[in-house]
Amino acid sequence: MNTQSRRLALAVSAAALLPLALAACSDSKDSSDSASSSAPAAPSSAPATSSVPSSAAAMTEPFGPGCAAVPKAGSGSFDGMAKDPVATAASHNPALSTLVAAVQKAGLVDTLNSAQGITVFAPTDDAFDKLPKATLDKVLADKAMLTKILTYHVVGQPVKAPDGLSHGTYTTLEKGTLTTSGSGESYKVNNTANVVCGNVSTANATVQIIDTVLMPPK
Repeated sequence: MNTQSRRLALAVSAAALLPLALAACSDSKDSSDSASSSAPAAPSSAPATSSVPSSAAAMTEPFGPGCAAVPKAGSGSFDGMAKDPVATAASHNPALSTLVAAVQKAGLVDTLNSAQGITVFAPTDDAFDKLPKATLDKVLADKAMLTKILTYHVVGQPVKAPDGLSHGTYTTLEKGTLTTSGSGESYKVNNTANVVCGNVSTANATVQIIDTVLMPPK
C-alpha cells in the first residue's frame, strides 16, 4: 500500500485524531489504563506537572518552516483554526489528516474538543510516513495502543514558545513525561521531534506541530 492509500484508509477509518486521550488527566481518582478501549473523559482544568511556570512568556504568532503549508484563508488558516476546538481545527489542516484519522479511530474527538487549556504536539502526515508500514498498521489495528500513543502527545496545560518550549518537562495525559528544549524558533521535543510550526492557537488548545511521532516510554 502506498503513502496516499494509507492516508485515505486512515481518513476513512478515523475522523478525529487530535482528541488524544484527555481522560488520563480528568481527575486524580481516574487511574484507569489509557489502553482502555472506551474513550476517556475530558480532563479537569488542573495543569499537568511541569518544570516551567504557567506564566511563561509566549510568542504571539505561529512560527516555523512548516507554517508555510497552512492555508492563508478559510477554516484551515490560523484565523480559522482559532475559532474551532482542537480536533475540529486539526481536521481543516491538510498537513494533519493522518493524525485526525487516528484520533477519530481512537474515539478521542469529543474528549479533545471539550478539554480546556491543553497542548497537543501534533505529528504531520510526513511524521507518520516515517513509521514502518508494519508498525503503523499494527498501531491502527490496536485501539488501546493507538490511544496510549495519542494521549502521550497531549499535555494538560498551555505550552508555548519561547519559555514553555525552551526547557521543560511535562506530564502527558498518558501519564508519561516528555521534554522540550531549544531557543528562538528552533525547538525539539524529547530531543527527537522538531517543532515545525509552533504556537498555533485553537479555541481550546495550543498546537505545536512536529515532524516525528512520539512514542511513550515502555
